[in-house]
Amino acid sequence: MDLKIKLDQLHQKVIGLKEQIGTEEATKNAFVMPFIQILGYDIFNPTEVVPEYICDIGTKKGEKVDYVIKNNEEPIFIIECKHWKESADVHNSQLHRYYHVSKTRFGVLTNGIIYNFYTDLEKPNVMDEKPFFTINIEDLKDSSIKILESFTKKDYNLESILDSAEALKYIKAIRREFEKEIENPSDEMVRLLVNRFFEKPLTANRMISFKEYAKKALSTSINESISFRLKSALSINEQIEKRDENVNVPTSIDENNDSKIITTEEELEGFQIVKAILREKISSSRIAYRDTLSYFGILLDDNNRKPICRLHFNTSNKYIEIFHNGKDAGEKALLNNLDEIYNYRNELHKTLENYN
Repeated sequence: MDLKIKLDQLHQKVIGLKEQIGTEEATKNAFVMPFIQILGYDIFNPTEVVPEYICDIGTKKGEKVDYVIKNNEEPIFIIECKHWKESADVHNSQLHRYYHVSKTRFGVLTNGIIYNFYTDLEKPNVMDEKPFFTINIEDLKDSSIKILESFTKKDYNLESILDSAEALKYIKAIRREFEKEIENPSDEMVRLLVNRFFEKPLTANRMISFKEYAKKALSTSINESISFRLKSALSINEQIEKRDENVNVPTSIDENNDSKIITTEEELEGFQIVKAILREKISSSRIAYRDTLSYFGILLDDNNRKPICRLHFNTSNKYIEIFHNGKDAGEKALLNNLDEIYNYRNELHKTLENYN
């Protein structure tokens, strides 16, 4: 059964049962163990799922983590559980300690609804403070489900996960900080912007005023950008409807429009999928992208003469444009969801072979 369908079923179970779940142990039995099963691990097989796994820490003996998940007898991630009413963003000090001695690369902190995945990007064998990936059973997204597939027994691939983990973590962190600045611009942000055009001293009173100006300016800029994208999407959609889906229309790029280009999270997620596919053949450092008003281009060696594919996500319908030969026009294919990019693995590998 498809992973998405299974997670949707778990979602319905969570909705129906959570108000009756009164303890942490009940949370584990009702929500967490079914989640582990959905990932393809046998919860009744102690060589795959080990409950109450002992993680002795120095002189402190008998410390136990709720679950250790194994693949080919090797621990691949540990899970520490909380009651579903508790936040999955706190209480990770235990998980930090267990991670250090468990010899796994991933730690999961969950309340049975939200699953936070951690690794050691900052320091080897020391779990990061922030998760690189989060999936919420009550707010399932196709992009999150695709990332979760990498943790299933069938598709587990350590290198592939680590390759994407850094990008996922820092994109999430940058976005979070940017959203904070939009909501409440910091003094540092205001000074950075204002000092470029305001030559007088930035007194305390002026700072108060400029913070309000900055907040309005940022909000207005984003709203206008969204409006522009919507208008562009409607215009492009009308053009697409007037021609065959597989006809490639040359696009001209106005360099003056660079400021109007907004790289969306969905485009970056699509890039990570393509990157994961190409990573099977080449180093990830050779895979680059360039965003334009008309499409999101993915290139070999950051070379415009070596297009691997283009993602057309600016319309109500999403398309991937495949290049069977760098000199030929691309061929577009409709995508119902981002997962379908994986259906073009062979075509993407073939394009790579043509350049190599």
